[in-house]
Formats: sequence, C-alpha cells, structure tokens
Amino acid sequence: MAAPGAGDPLNTKSGQAPVAQRIDPTREKLTPAQLQFMRQVELAQWQKRLPQRRTRNILTGLGIGAVVLAIYGYTFYSVSQERFLDELEDEAKAARARALARTSGP
Repeated sequence: MAAPGAGDPLNTKSGQAPVAQRIDPTREKLTPAQLQFMRQVELAQWQKRLPQRRTRNILTGLGIGAVVLAIYGYTFYSVSQERFLDELEDEAKAARARALARTSGP
C-alpha cells in the first residue's frame, strides 16, 4: 500500500503542499542529476539574496567607517584640548626661576 498522499502532489486531504525535507548529500545516494538540480536551486537562491546582502554589507562598511572616523576625530579633538603639558612647562619655568633666584640671591 502506498503512503498517504503519495499520489497526490498537493496533499488535498490536509490542504497543504508537501514540505521539502533537508537531506545530507553525503549520506543519501543521489543521482548526478539530483545533485546538479540542488546546485542550481542553491545558486538561484544565492543570486536572489545577493542584492540584499550587498546592500547590508555596504551599510555595515559605511557604519564601521563612520565609527572609526568619529573615534579618530574625537581623539585629535581631545588631544588638542589637553593643556597638561603646558601646565608642566609653566611649573618647570617657575622652578628654574626659583632656582636661579636662590643661586643669584644675597
């Protein structure tokens, strides 16, 4: 006896189309024609999704580039704002002046 719905491609008893099952081509004995068909279907799916992936990749690249440039720009901005070396230099000049005043004093 045949499996239920085997002769009916649309499986009209349940009202649903049969669902493709995942198979492992290394374990299943498939004909070269079946393997070729699988490759064609995978290639068609890949080509169908290629524009979406390309758009996402471009947006991701632009986002990462924007973050890198923002960090780079912020680093230059924050370094140009720092005045700690100027303060150290002023303190060193004052210390030299005091040292000169002591040595040339009374």
